Amino acid sequence: MASSFTVPQRILHWLMAALILFNLLFTDAMETAGRLMFRGQALTPEQVSAANIHAYVGISVLVLGLIRLCLRLVQGVPPEPRQEPPFLRAVVKISHWAFYALFVAMPLAGIGAWYFGNKTAAFAHTGPLKILMWALIVAHIGGALVHQFYWKTDVLKRMTSGR
Repeated sequence: MASSFTVPQRILHWLMAALILFNLLFTDAMETAGRLMFRGQALTPEQVSAANIHAYVGISVLVLGLIRLCLRLVQGVPPEPRQEPPFLRAVVKISHWAFYALFVAMPLAGIGAWYFGNKTAAFAHTGPLKILMWALIVAHIGGALVHQFYWKTDVLKRMTSGR
């Protein structure tokens, strides 16, 4: 088993992190377009173009997430550090698989909302899935910082420099 993540795994991790944060932080155009769409009002070409940026970024997350999952299944991941308590190892495994589920579920819900006008998908996308994504991101960053500064492990280096 490798002691670090591969270069493609690291690139996908950081690229997806940037895309996901972009879509979580810059939602105004899509929220406006969705509100107008669900009220049956016409959207201007500019509103459609602005909302499509959010949609295309989300579709990119879906595709990259599936590629990342394939890499994980084929190449594996480094073992957990011994300093990490067994209970937290289980929490980490669950949270990582929850991320992969969200890499698929959020874009699919977004596709259902934007391209098919499904209000249930829109609610799931902007409500519970978005909240869960934010919670996982906060826990993920917190966990990385605990590894770096409390347990003094190499977890952060494995996903940055690969050492």
